[in-house]
Amino acid sequence: MLELAAIILTVTAGLAWFNERYIRLPATIGVMLSALLLSLAMQGLAALGWEAPAALARGWVEALDFDSLLMNGMLSFLLFAGALHVDVAKLRDYWVSIGVLATLGVLASTLLIGVASHWLLAALGVPVALPWCLVFGALISPTDPVAVLGIMRGAGAPVDMEVRIVGESLFNDGVAVVLFTLLLAAAESGESLLGWHAIWLFAEEAGGGALFGLLLGYGVHALMKRVDQYQVEVLLSLAMVLGGYTLATHLHVSGPIAMVVAGLVVGNHAWTHAMSPQTRQHLNDFWELIDEILNALLFVIIGLELLALPFRVDYLWVAVPLILLLLAVRWLVVAVPVTLAHTHFRRGSIPVLAWGGLRGGISVALALSLPPSEARDVVLNVTYLIVLVSIVVQGLTIGRVVGRVLAAGEAQKD
Repeated sequence: MLELAAIILTVTAGLAWFNERYIRLPATIGVMLSALLLSLAMQGLAALGWEAPAALARGWVEALDFDSLLMNGMLSFLLFAGALHVDVAKLRDYWVSIGVLATLGVLASTLLIGVASHWLLAALGVPVALPWCLVFGALISPTDPVAVLGIMRGAGAPVDMEVRIVGESLFNDGVAVVLFTLLLAAAESGESLLGWHAIWLFAEEAGGGALFGLLLGYGVHALMKRVDQYQVEVLLSLAMVLGGYTLATHLHVSGPIAMVVAGLVVGNHAWTHAMSPQTRQHLNDFWELIDEILNALLFVIIGLELLALPFRVDYLWVAVPLILLLLAVRWLVVAVPVTLAHTHFRRGSIPVLAWGGLRGGISVALALSLPPSEARDVVLNVTYLIVLVSIVVQGLTIGRVVGRVLAAGEAQKD
């Protein structure tokens, strides 16, 4: 395992250097594209008869167990690091819209995508049963905080739009993971997911995760308040993330939601009331570095995952209409609440919120966790293609969308 970690870290460092030196794209997009091109190059060599590089790299990627690595390891660090720098005062101003998009938005998106993809896949000659299409809807609906955070901060979006998108992405992945788990259990068992039992399980996981994260955050806050040594306080934050996420899984509450809430508590209350300026700086630098390193590793692995997919060219023609469907559903899910509460949203919010809803590693990880079946191959491949297009196309153009919206607003004022 140490050898595998060394290989992936070395590849990531090399691709990060290559991007910074020659490509100069945003870090996450640059390293992912570099890894994707590397995967395609190795597959090209295999097609020409030199199969050793692709076979060796495929073995590394398969040994990584990406879904377990992300969902049970990296995600807790990434969510905590992201939430650590979110201003609760700003979040509080938009909590209604964030709550609606992160809960009702995910539920509506799951249902719409599930039903529409069931019909669309059948029309394309790749029929997938409705329960599995609903599972696909759940895993592809959340906007990924890992993909969104860095890109939105560099896009120059107004504070209200940035807070809404980042806040939604931090919470809706936890909601989607809970919904995915329930729908997957129903699809595997063949039982209907209706009634108070399902609602109770959903509330228990999501609400329990929020409550547990609140207790965890304030508990660590109380410990930090009684010491003034940055090494100890960094260690406490690490223990909270690793130990808290593990304990959340044993308590059957949402670990992702718990980490977001705990990060908000530490980043706002402990940040100002329990740390000296020196400790605050060290903790901030530590978690920024963790965030950047894990982001780079994650997107390199996404690019290399192409080597391990049971890929067929005809999946491309299936993915294209599904990408258009996903964009249409995202637009609808955003447009309805914005239109109904237009006085609380800046003009131009719909295109920014819709186009800024990137999909990322969480969707790929959930797709990889599906049990072996024909449906899994279809869902996994189209999910991977959707994530690639989302990160590259939407990620590289969201800045232009924001710029046009702001320019249109200024022109209207004049």
